[in-house]
Amino acid sequence: MANTVVLATPTRPWRLTPKEILYPSLLISLSFIASLLVISSTGLKGKLAFIFLFFLFSSSSLFFYKLRTRGRQAAVDSWVGSVIFSAAALVFLPVVSILVSTVRRGVPGLHASLFTDTMFSASYLDPINKGGLLHAIVGTLYLILITVLISVPAGVLTALYLTEIKGPGSKFIQFTVQAMSGVPSVVAGLFIFAAVIVATPIKASGIAGAFALSILMIPTVTRTSQEVLLLVPNDLREAGLAMGATQWKTVSTIVIPAARNGLLTATILGVARIAGETAPLIFTIGGSDRLNWNPFVNYQGALPFYVWKGLLLGTPESIQRAWTGILVLLILVLSLFLMARLFGSRKVK
Repeated sequence: MANTVVLATPTRPWRLTPKEILYPSLLISLSFIASLLVISSTGLKGKLAFIFLFFLFSSSSLFFYKLRTRGRQAAVDSWVGSVIFSAAALVFLPVVSILVSTVRRGVPGLHASLFTDTMFSASYLDPINKGGLLHAIVGTLYLILITVLISVPAGVLTALYLTEIKGPGSKFIQFTVQAMSGVPSVVAGLFIFAAVIVATPIKASGIAGAFALSILMIPTVTRTSQEVLLLVPNDLREAGLAMGATQWKTVSTIVIPAARNGLLTATILGVARIAGETAPLIFTIGGSDRLNWNPFVNYQGALPFYVWKGLLLGTPESIQRAWTGILVLLILVLSLFLMARLFGSRKVK
């Protein structure tokens, strides 16, 4: 008698059945409808009220469905999953809302001379097709460049001292850096106004604004650089010292090249930290509407100051200019953030 070979049919028990997909989908749809009915028939109004009701109805219905069909543990897992998903949505939705609102309100202000003209010959109350952002864009780039030239060497050298040398005063420096990370931006602006603009020959200008922004950027660069340097394997340091290299030679030829991408990420994150700051600039740059190519003398314009001034006037034309300035500034900051994510995803070799 010949042996019969029975081939086992592969199964995927983790795959949801049509019934397990249909019922939760139906419960979520009913929760959506119930939330709309409650909003329309009660005094609850607004998007936040709808989101709260939808979360309450959907999570509760899924909890009792899982409790009846799969037991208590599955019901608890369903509730925890709903909470986690809702928390992620609360983080994601405001970002999407900001992007959509900025693009929708900022695009109507775009015109041909926006990036080639200034507000020196135009008023914020003029039609939106007059004037431009050139002075603000140039001023912002100047501020970022000078701030980087001040903050990056200071931040990286401080990080090297804290991680490689660990000399006298390391704990105090570490505490100071951590404390500076929480300094409000308006305090930095007031400090530079009192200590530099009032007490020295340096007056309101691009360099004064860069000093204020440096106070905010140095802690970011220092702390990020410190974390990056700590990721460099100690074996590389020990190998350099074993070959007879001095500590400085080991740091300059082995540690810094190994952490190069991370240090670049620290710089970009620091720039993203200060690119949209407004409060320090109100006290330090003067906010000129004229194109100023010399950041060391005379008032300087900047995109955050341009936005603040437009919103302060409060007319439809000035508010439209402010939204357009926000759009340009947002594109700049998001570009820096994407660059930071790109370089941050590279592993230190």
